[in-house]
Amino acid sequence: MTTAEGTSNTIFIDGAKYVLERIIPIYLIIIFIIIIFKIFIKTKSYLKILINKKEFKFSLYPISKGIKVIFTLIILILSVNYVYEEFNLKTYLNPNRKTKFFEVYYTDPKNIKLSAPKAKKNLIYIYAESLETSLFSNKNGGNFNESIIPNLEKLAKNNINFSMNNKLGGAYAGYGATWTVAAMVSSTSGVPLKVPIDGNLYSGYGEFLPGVYSLGEILEDNGYKNYLMIGSDANFGGRKDYFTYHGNYEIKDYNYAKEKGYIPKDYHVWWGYEDSKLFENAKKELTDIAKQDEPFNFTLLTADTHFTDGYVDSSCDNIYDYKYLNSYHCSDSMIGEFVSWLKKQDFYKDTVIIITGDHLSMQANISGMFDSNNYERSVYNTYINSSVKTKNTNNRVFTTFDYYPTTLAALGFDIDGNRLGLGTNLFSKRETLAEEIGLDKLNDELSKNSKYYNNRLLGDSYKKLKEAVPSN
Repeated sequence: MTTAEGTSNTIFIDGAKYVLERIIPIYLIIIFIIIIFKIFIKTKSYLKILINKKEFKFSLYPISKGIKVIFTLIILILSVNYVYEEFNLKTYLNPNRKTKFFEVYYTDPKNIKLSAPKAKKNLIYIYAESLETSLFSNKNGGNFNESIIPNLEKLAKNNINFSMNNKLGGAYAGYGATWTVAAMVSSTSGVPLKVPIDGNLYSGYGEFLPGVYSLGEILEDNGYKNYLMIGSDANFGGRKDYFTYHGNYEIKDYNYAKEKGYIPKDYHVWWGYEDSKLFENAKKELTDIAKQDEPFNFTLLTADTHFTDGYVDSSCDNIYDYKYLNSYHCSDSMIGEFVSWLKKQDFYKDTVIIITGDHLSMQANISGMFDSNNYERSVYNTYINSSVKTKNTNNRVFTTFDYYPTTLAALGFDIDGNRLGLGTNLFSKRETLAEEIGLDKLNDELSKNSKYYNNRLLGDSYKKLKEAVPSN
């Protein structure tokens, strides 16, 4: 509720349904138990326990105080343990969990020699909301008999796909990179988003991670013009701040679409306007942008496959029992058609196309749609028209942090040391941090308090953020 500005209004409806669907059955069970006790149990009953020839007698109905205390303690212990484990409270309850991880492993891109190619390629970067490799077919590394996303699966198979196994696969979403703005930060700056407030509230502070040197800034410094096009309000989650402060992106969001006349002033569907319009608008924008002399970075973010249940465009069929799978299938057809359109454009031969998921789906019941519950989920990726090739694409352990230098390498940039931020160039032979120290250790260290991160990357905004945290 506190981060609702710019979200889909269906979030409120789905949230209320989610709560009611769980609260109502609980109360019905309680009422049923009370009725059973009141109607059917009319005489006192006891539980007798014999210990060393001594008899201990407990009243079952009416329930004795001893039974009540024991039962309450059991429930309390189970509940506390569940909450502690599920919400990883050890991370929050121990303020002394500090780390020197960034001092040791963070590679400041400002201090790294970066060499741009003489012939600069354009970049079209598509962030597909919640796109994960589980949607592939079983034979190609997915979790379904038939692919839910056949076009994206084919693109991954026919181009460069980095995988954690022998088949098609993807990246792990590291700590601090598991929601949209954090995922976009991780894949373009090589760092997690670690702030002492809700991550989607990091907006309006006059800066956004001022200590990082991002993909957008590197491209801008090398003569690129940056664009961000999304069908929602870019102010949500601080996305506008991040991309404006880091690369001076021209923002083409839901508000821009209304100003441009792409949609009526009072139009609002899903998170703003649907992806079918997003891709049509992108075609118009790219046609004009491609006429300019400077190389461009055109970044797109879809929204139709956002939880809960996604949005199924009217142009698509509902072929699955689950609405959410229909949403993915529909999005797949749109992205496939858009890539086909790109291939017909004159600028295609000079353009690198990267398609990745931002993070794993947050749909609560997504595992119920899988054919198997033992599937290892990962974030989708494919690199089309890359300037470099590699055979080292399979059986990798990598995170979305690694997308940062890998994107630059795909554009033909030479990166001294092949590491930027916490990310490693996947086209190189260098191990990723997840491979070097292990994924679990990486995430554990990132969950700890880092003085370097707070002072060097968050900078002055860290003090402002701390002041924004309500005192207990």
